[in-house]
Amino acid sequence: MKVLLRRCSLVVVMLAATMIISACGKPQLANALNWNLDSFTYTNQEDKEFGTKDLTNKVWIANFIFTNCETVCPPITAHMAKLQRMMKKENVPVEFVSFSIDPENDTPEALKSFAQQFTEDFSNWTFLTGYSQETIEKQAKTQFHELVQKTDASTQVTHGTHLFLVNKEGKIMKSYSGFANVPYKEIVQDAKTLNE
Repeated sequence: MKVLLRRCSLVVVMLAATMIISACGKPQLANALNWNLDSFTYTNQEDKEFGTKDLTNKVWIANFIFTNCETVCPPITAHMAKLQRMMKKENVPVEFVSFSIDPENDTPEALKSFAQQFTEDFSNWTFLTGYSQETIEKQAKTQFHELVQKTDASTQVTHGTHLFLVNKEGKIMKSYSGFANVPYKEIVQDAKTLNE
């Protein structure tokens, strides 16, 4: 009986050790969302194809904006620009992706003009369009769990204001306030963790 107990204890210890070693293989974040993200290929501000193939094995931060926005989009984009500068200063490799939620009006030229108000560095920041309104509303809702809704009654698009951190495997790991009280240091630290 004692021998059997010892063997069982040894098996439990070995299983626990295996689980710990497996967990060490991938960077972990507390309270990770682990939302799946479907692959996509859209059009960037340079009128070139850009999609998940360009983000493979990269950590990235996403948000939703549109160039004719009269309220939250300019400050959200300014916060993204600040994060871009902070990541560069800390040498954290991160891509930034801003999805237009008004693709009918947001041409590549319009997106580039809008973006240039906030950054001159497009080496790791891409602004996307080139899809239907239905496509971006569905992607926002089903994958990012973010509201995006355009109606004929207004030129403005109703949308959420979060920033989303995506890991190297293409999973949405965390969501942060992107409009007020943006947790810059937390985002930088989380991006560092995912790059380990």
